[in-house]
Amino acid sequence: MSYVKPADLVTSLTDAGESKIFMSTRDTLIRAFMAGAILSLAAAFAVTMSVQTGSPLIGALLFPVGFVMLYLLGYDLLTGVFVLAPLAWLDKRPGVTAKGVLRNWGLVFIGNFAGALVVAVLMGIVFTFGFATEPNEVGKAIGHIGENRTLGYAEYGAAGWLTIFVRGVLCNWMVSTGVVGAMIATDVPGKVIAMWMPVMLFFAMGFEHSIVNMFLFPSGILLGGDFTILDYFIWNEIPVVLGNLVGGLAFTALVLFVTHGRTAPRREAKVAQEAELVPVEN
Repeated sequence: MSYVKPADLVTSLTDAGESKIFMSTRDTLIRAFMAGAILSLAAAFAVTMSVQTGSPLIGALLFPVGFVMLYLLGYDLLTGVFVLAPLAWLDKRPGVTAKGVLRNWGLVFIGNFAGALVVAVLMGIVFTFGFATEPNEVGKAIGHIGENRTLGYAEYGAAGWLTIFVRGVLCNWMVSTGVVGAMIATDVPGKVIAMWMPVMLFFAMGFEHSIVNMFLFPSGILLGGDFTILDYFIWNEIPVVLGNLVGGLAFTALVLFVTHGRTAPRREAKVAQEAELVPVEN
């Protein structure tokens, strides 16, 4: 079958989380670096298409290509391991500790940021002919994105911080659904479709993704955006990371684990018990 039932899906997700926790530091960093880089290229592609066509919807329709590529290649995003790693801890897998989960998150954050930063510099060179000219139309658009999504939130103080946090929650609710979708199908077309839909939704709605922002905001600063690194961390990256964590855990990981991971063994035990009570005919 090309479809994995939810109860079996939770087992697969938990297995994946366990493998990521025990993965070597080198492999974790490499996979996270590549994930951050590929998603950043997809973000640059989406902004370029939005500017050239004048339609943000076109960018949203095309952005998931990066997400699909990185997950088919087995690379890791922070938003994904926010869901997968805790499942192995909740399932009390041998050797899995809270420290191991935090280690995985930390390494993936570093790798994602490094990959996004490298692409930010490379695309900055492309948009400015090696920083010899003013940014082109796409570069200017990226600079304004950085301003609007830092100083724009700062204008509202605590309400702005709450808003960006909630946008982070909603983002990873959708992105983590895409992560799950990648494992709910066993064939490539099914995986692509299941990933594409929720990722397109988050991008079209303007929700906040911590790894996409690792590219957009350093790029914005390099391309003349009128905001600072401190503005970026306080009024974007920190609340977005926290929101992504809550969204992935509360609306995806815990829901699947409680309603499928915990109840499936009980159903199986009940079926086995009932089978023992049925008399066997000779």
